Amino acid sequence: MMIKERPILVLGGTGKAGRRVVSRLRSRGHEVRVASRQGDGPARFDWTDENTWEPVLEGVGAAYLIDSQRDDAATSMRAFGKLAAAGGVERLVLLSHRDWLASAGEEKLPCERAVRESGAEWTILKPAWFMQNFSEEGFFRGQLLEGEVVLPTGDGVEPFVDLDDVADVAVAALTEAGHAGEAYELSGPRLLSLGALSREIGGATGRDIAYRPVSPADFTRYATGRGLPEEVAEMLSLLLGWIGEGHFAHLSDGVRRALGREPRDFADFVARTAVTGVWHG
Repeated sequence: MMIKERPILVLGGTGKAGRRVVSRLRSRGHEVRVASRQGDGPARFDWTDENTWEPVLEGVGAAYLIDSQRDDAATSMRAFGKLAAAGGVERLVLLSHRDWLASAGEEKLPCERAVRESGAEWTILKPAWFMQNFSEEGFFRGQLLEGEVVLPTGDGVEPFVDLDDVADVAVAALTEAGHAGEAYELSGPRLLSLGALSREIGGATGRDIAYRPVSPADFTRYATGRGLPEEVAEMLSLLLGWIGEGHFAHLSDGVRRALGREPRDFADFVARTAVTGVWHG
């Protein structure tokens, strides 16, 4: 059977990116299997329980993957990818992330390597930071409500990407020809500092939103003081620090190559989001 005649598996289908992928696939008439730990029967999936893997893959033509975020994520991804390919899954699309060591010529990220070596057609998505991290879906909205963005990003810039673009690319890779073997770096069309980002949101909402750059250590203390677990705060501090160090201060053409159009601009995201009142509390 062709992929359109077979279910498409979406892991993490209730998350920020996943639910957009699910919605788009269903609007195109595809049967979607949304798998999660809370699912029942063939929709139940748990990276730590291999007994749930084969049922979610039964009859599937393509699969959208996110890793487990565990120390053994690559090991699980390798085993799952091999199982998928052996069971007849034709395409695997992995939501990954940019990594400055890989960009500098180091070995590919382990989960990416696992998908590449699965035996199925593969596409890797490597997005910049999501614009939606500053909306009601993200963890920086609280800072915007307080009127001060406090981050360890210095004067660094980032090509923030709209999650709607990420989902559009994922759906294209899952359902259309021409994306096999591609690793798409996905960015918006502009490099933005956190200061400029704060000013754009402030201008759209009529509020004064300040940007206060801090050191990674100070950010960790700031975040844990607001209830974030220390290990999460330290990881955020590391990743945000990469912006300050300029590791991703470049635009990417992945959206254009995959979709044949320009990516959405941050100004479009701000205009859409401001009307909802989400930045006024």
